[in-house]
Amino acid sequence: MSLSGAHRAAFRREAAGEGRVYSIRDAGGLAAPAVDEGWAVPFWSKPTRAGRVVDQVEAYRDFQVVAVDVDEWLDGWLPRLEADGMLVGVNWAGARATGYDLTPAQVRQWFEDEPAEK
Repeated sequence: MSLSGAHRAAFRREAAGEGRVYSIRDAGGLAAPAVDEGWAVPFWSKPTRAGRVVDQVEAYRDFQVVAVDVDEWLDGWLPRLEADGMLVGVNWAGARATGYDLTPAQVRQWFEDEPAEK
């Protein structure tokens, strides 16, 4: 399994255990960089993962980690992201903050299909 694949698997498992997902924002709003397929809003399964990106990636140095309840994220945030044509980045990591980018529909299906492992 690739490192990105491992981060994807950890996202599903850890998000269920935490009951929250985490993103980063600054005064202008959530991070939403351009990716190969359009624009993505990154989310992490642990605040420490998000914090590591804020610490390591110069573009995100002034961002703060924000928590979102998983149910609120699945039922409210993902439909809004989908309506806006955005992708969902999961557990991006590294000096360039890269990883898996999925459609909101793929993420919802993934949470419906895979039983939560705690």
